[in-house]
Amino acid sequence: MTRSSATGPDAFTGATPDNALRDADRAEMVAADGTPLKRSLNRALRAQKLRALALIAPLLIFVLVTFVAPIVDMLFRSVENDIVSENLPRTVQALQDWDGTGTPDEEAFRALGADFVVASERRNHTRVGSRLNYETTGISSLFRQTGRDVDEIGEIYTDQFVELNEAWEDPATWMTLMASEDWLDEREDWLAAEAEAEAAQEAAETRDERRALRFEDPEPAFELSDLATDALPRTAAIYDDFARVIQVEDEDSPAEEEPWNIVYQALYEDLSAGRGEGYEGEAASLLSAAREAVPGFETMSVRDFFLEEIDEDWADPEIWGTIKAFSDPYTAGYFLTAVDLRLTPDGIERQPEGQQIYILLFERTLFMSLMIMGSCVLLGYPIAFLLSNLPMRTSNLLLILVLLPFWTSLLVRTSAWKVLLQQQGVINDILVWLGVISNAGRLALINNQTGTIIAMTHILLPFMILPLYSVMKTIPPHYVRAAKSLGATNWTAFWRVYFPQSVPGIGAGCILVFILSIGYYITPELVGGTTGTFISNRIAYHISTSLNWGLAAALGTILLVVVLVLYYLYDRLVGIDNVSLG
Repeated sequence: MTRSSATGPDAFTGATPDNALRDADRAEMVAADGTPLKRSLNRALRAQKLRALALIAPLLIFVLVTFVAPIVDMLFRSVENDIVSENLPRTVQALQDWDGTGTPDEEAFRALGADFVVASERRNHTRVGSRLNYETTGISSLFRQTGRDVDEIGEIYTDQFVELNEAWEDPATWMTLMASEDWLDEREDWLAAEAEAEAAQEAAETRDERRALRFEDPEPAFELSDLATDALPRTAAIYDDFARVIQVEDEDSPAEEEPWNIVYQALYEDLSAGRGEGYEGEAASLLSAAREAVPGFETMSVRDFFLEEIDEDWADPEIWGTIKAFSDPYTAGYFLTAVDLRLTPDGIERQPEGQQIYILLFERTLFMSLMIMGSCVLLGYPIAFLLSNLPMRTSNLLLILVLLPFWTSLLVRTSAWKVLLQQQGVINDILVWLGVISNAGRLALINNQTGTIIAMTHILLPFMILPLYSVMKTIPPHYVRAAKSLGATNWTAFWRVYFPQSVPGIGAGCILVFILSIGYYITPELVGGTTGTFISNRIAYHISTSLNWGLAAALGTILLVVVLVLYYLYDRLVGIDNVSLG
């Protein structure tokens, strides 16, 4: 027995797609084309949902691209720290067993020299120095100076290898030792194609034909041979970096360039360790002669070169400790700095007293935002009450005056407050003229917290008035009249009857003003001075001036978390359901 629509769920909800699916499943109905009705209904519902999704897809994509993606990217930047590990990989590896005391051993300096040569050729050493300079002052200049002189490391070995046999300065020799057979074959084909294209260009009659026949295919990416990797591991590793830099950065061919000096030093280290076996023919003879000669080579200490020829600051354990501490691809260092702590080789420590500014800025931001919000409530509530109780024509005219500041540039309004609030400004002049203050006792209303609160209250006041006005317009006036007719005083009628109904508007205005003020930075920058700036001013500074985007992202993330926590507490104490825009 089946239920009728008069006694089943349809009697209360009416016919719905869910009820239709239930009835179709129970009765095993079929559509006109013989398909089970449930399957047909599911197909129709799926098509309907896809059409709805297609309608909102442009807006969804726009929000994801312009709002969500930038936020996620900035959140990731607050912990991203791969610049050190990417540009100093050998150094990071060499420092794993370093205990943090004294200067690292010769092997660490050799690794640093090889990394610096590659990083300086790629012009990345200054970026690494700038990143580490956020943690230890002076590293940026040290890295710049090192980048200028580091290419001399290994020069003594270059001269001795060339003096031993001039073949060592021939790029063809290094191709025989380092390049894989597959890469050499690919390069031969590439050269043949390039020659063929050049010949076709010469035969072309017009400029357009020559342009169309221009050969623009890049040289195949260099590949090391397995033999080189096994027989000469140090040399192969640094030569691979050399070849890639020559191809990518210089747009040349490693088959036509003599290697860096550091490559010859790596060759000396491999041959001194007895490596280099496995080659045949001329390459084997060349390596065998070099292996017999290297014990008599004049040597150099890379450590001494760094300390004596580049800068003695490389003997400072703090420099090496900073490199080691920030060698992980991800770091909490930015967040620690954002709460006046720092990550050091010895662990987490407090910042020096003179650099503890961020907690103070967060406290100041919250305090002044709450003060601005409170000022807007005190000033905006009477205005909104007046607008909501005046005749429509008068209230509309006054509402235009409320909205008038939106038609004026924010910079103009802020600059006007600078004129009004300065010690020789209009407000102080009027107070002196009225005799309220003496000429010598003019008030300091600018470049401090007072100026920021006054200017931002004026700027954000409309955001409090509008939601209050929209809610107050919905409050029936006869409620207050009824309360008075029952014996309530004006204050009791307002406080017990009218005010509770306006609380949703107060809540909406408070949220708007607080959220806007906590992220403001233009007005505090212009009128706040040193004591009236917000944390947002520091975020803007790190994004546009110091370029420390990681710290800016960490500060922004903490600010976002603080706002969400306050929003949660507001919801628990007041209830977000009590917020209304009318």
